Amino acid sequence: MVEKAQFSTHLYHPKYWPLWFGIGLMRLTQILPLSIQMKLGSLIGRLAKAVMGSRVHTAKRNLELCFPEMSPSERQDLLKRNFEETGKAIFDTINAWWWSDAKIQRHMSIKGQEHVEKTLADGHGVILFAVHCLPLEMGARIFGQFQPGVGVYRPHNNPVMEYLQVKGRLRSNKALVSKRDLRKMVRCLRSPDVIWYTADQDFGRSSATFIPFFAMQEAATITGATTLARLGKAKVLPFSVVRNADDKGYTIEIMPALDNFPGEDEIADAKRGNKIIEGIIEREPSQYMWLHRRFKTRPNKDDPSVY
Repeated sequence: MVEKAQFSTHLYHPKYWPLWFGIGLMRLTQILPLSIQMKLGSLIGRLAKAVMGSRVHTAKRNLELCFPEMSPSERQDLLKRNFEETGKAIFDTINAWWWSDAKIQRHMSIKGQEHVEKTLADGHGVILFAVHCLPLEMGARIFGQFQPGVGVYRPHNNPVMEYLQVKGRLRSNKALVSKRDLRKMVRCLRSPDVIWYTADQDFGRSSATFIPFFAMQEAATITGATTLARLGKAKVLPFSVVRNADDKGYTIEIMPALDNFPGEDEIADAKRGNKIIEGIIEREPSQYMWLHRRFKTRPNKDDPSVY
């Protein structure tokens, strides 16, 4: 478990200087008004769409697979908005890592925190069942304002970025734990404590069951929420964060604990989880991370790639 960002003078090695320079420029932008940041983010997103051909293809294909009922023009409009929202998410992360608590509080709204308080008071750990929406970093920072928790994360391969993401994510939360460290996750839940958990990415065939996700009938889906809830004697509370339509702030919502979860069948639990994820995405589909290869793993090794 990581409870403090570990700094080393090695991080100032000349090979990291260009990265530090870029980080310095990014940090300077956190002083800009949020409205200006969002306009810049939208512009960055449009430029990215013009040059990031492979990511455009991935996002476009994901939308085709998930929303075949949409017309091509509707999907194209959603694709355009998704890239604009992705550009804005750069500033969401910058602000989540560097804004003061007071500034965060001026731009946030929380609904449903009483569900977390009740679950903890009843002696159960809380699994915040989140999705990879674009303002997720800001959602974690906002949530930590009233209930610091433990984030489940993947350590970054670059030591400078690892230092920054740990330091940023611990601004208002207790600790981070590797997504592979099941034992520590369970220990946190039995404390009882709150952990963040996402189940909407493709982690490969070995840990997956293939179930529907929107119109895609065989999406590789992990069943970890069932395992965590059972071993940690925890409750699962769906969690969403959206950037408000006026780009002036963020709203997070924590929903009541799921009844009868975990159930007897982990596949049925995973299907239920995917339906919850779909519902959260449908609140603002342009703010979901469509750029990642959600369906890269197919049921059989010889199946052709959908991309």
